[in-house]
Amino acid sequence: MRLPVLTFDIETQTDLKSGAHLFGLDLPDESLDHALTKLRRQESGSEFQRLPLHEIVCISGMWIDEQGMKLFSFSREQHSEADILKKFLSIFDKRHPTLVSWNGSQFDLPVILYRAMYHGLSAPSLFDQGEIDTQKRYNNYQNRYHNRHVDLMDAMSMFNGRNFQKLDDIAHLLGFPGKRGDGGYHVPEYVKHGEWSKLTRYCEGDVLNTWLIYLRWCLLKGQLLAVDHQHLIQSTIQYLQTQPQHAEFLAVWRATSQQTDFTHFDFPTPTD
Repeated sequence: MRLPVLTFDIETQTDLKSGAHLFGLDLPDESLDHALTKLRRQESGSEFQRLPLHEIVCISGMWIDEQGMKLFSFSREQHSEADILKKFLSIFDKRHPTLVSWNGSQFDLPVILYRAMYHGLSAPSLFDQGEIDTQKRYNNYQNRYHNRHVDLMDAMSMFNGRNFQKLDDIAHLLGFPGKRGDGGYHVPEYVKHGEWSKLTRYCEGDVLNTWLIYLRWCLLKGQLLAVDHQHLIQSTIQYLQTQPQHAEFLAVWRATSQQTDFTHFDFPTPTD
């Protein structure tokens, strides 16, 4: 495994202002939201908005290096979308981590690209493909066959869309928590009602599941020995024990780990 590693995820809501501008609509927000959803359904058969209309409300990450691991989140509670992007993109100016995601190639990175352009930001450390740093011609964050960005959904499907799987399903299958409790998508409601802790906990939960799957992926590929894999699993458990907002994640992980032989002993049973 090449350190540092940055596992990340974004949460979004429909950018009503940009949608109104794009389609020439003059409506109150609630009517505008319904109108944009209807237009999207008519043009694509799906309510999933075009990528440029996804306004970022949270970016969460798990940073792992020789010093340990750290969860972090940048959300709209304290930052504008532009500031969230500036903070996240500045990471790549200082370090060049192995970036890990689930569906990041098709969603997270393109959304970050569009929204960074919308706000007039520069991010050569993330989007350079060799025009500035010639070495990135052979290993950059965009090329699906390079190792600088590992999109686990893409890689585990062997780059075949017919084989794509949901993060929640694979996490459960492998003995990890997946979504805790209600797996519904409540991000717009969290933002509307200012439930920022729920928003960041939701986003960080996806990051944690992605990180745990990445460890298993590295074990599969021989990039981690079994003893090192187990050490990182135990380090993650010990770290989360210091993070009270993820007590439920740990509790569900403990229960789910009992469902597979491989993860059965991740949480040793206390002895009398």
